[in-house]
Amino acid sequence: MSSARVPEAAKGMGRPISGPTALGSDPRRFVLLVWTMATTDFKLRFFGSVLGYLWQIMRPLLLFGIIYTVFTVVLDVSSDEPDFGVALLLGIVLFQFFTDATAGSVRSIVLREGLVRKVDFPRAAVPMACVLQALFNLGLNLIPVLVFLFASGGTPHWTWLELPLILGVLIVFVTGLALLLSSLFVRYRDVEPIWDVAMQALFYGTPILYSLSLVIDKAGLSVARILLISPLASAIQQGRHALVSPQYGSVGSIFSTQAGVVIPLVVTAVVFILGAFVFTRAAPRIAEEL
Repeated sequence: MSSARVPEAAKGMGRPISGPTALGSDPRRFVLLVWTMATTDFKLRFFGSVLGYLWQIMRPLLLFGIIYTVFTVVLDVSSDEPDFGVALLLGIVLFQFFTDATAGSVRSIVLREGLVRKVDFPRAAVPMACVLQALFNLGLNLIPVLVFLFASGGTPHWTWLELPLILGVLIVFVTGLALLLSSLFVRYRDVEPIWDVAMQALFYGTPILYSLSLVIDKAGLSVARILLISPLASAIQQGRHALVSPQYGSVGSIFSTQAGVVIPLVVTAVVFILGAFVFTRAAPRIAEEL
């Protein structure tokens, strides 16, 4: 058979196989796989532990206790901040969600190599399961936040309705990073140590241990606005404004216009689209590159 006749023969063989995809061919199967992997890993994480799921709550509480003691007793930086303890705990909890989802997703594809090598397995289900498991942890960690809030005299307010929207934007941002990091790590193993350093920088460069009012007083309004470009920083600041106290300025008020809220939203959209694009392009070749 001549080479000229090969394309003609191939035409009758149907559409060429493009390889495994990120989402697979069945959306319901994809959702079920994500849910099953997330719930299974969540249960196995505390299997055999005496305190079980309480350890998930104790981790941010222990960190909160140490930081709160240092900042209130030793440094005394909380005197002018309303409900500083609750605001600090909320920042730690949201950053812990960010850490669990992104750091957990970096190696997720490699650790699930046995599943990823299956031809019809949707690759994106693996990092998405990491994000969902981190969301389970966030749900547990928000319980002590509410307990401390009510104990300090907080009452439900209409601004609490903003919280699902704030978390929704943060979840989209984290999902984009999870897809991007997990796909890059398959080929570039330096991604993990680089991201570890980046998370440490984010922890201190995000208004978690301090408020933006302190940044404005010490460094100026422009620096505070630069920090709020990060969707993580915006989520923490807006969460404090909505849940803890209106005295924590909203993102819009710090930008001096409600249109300023669009800036972290655009960053979120760009990161999500970039992560989805890179992962989708890499999905058919992931098994070969492992």
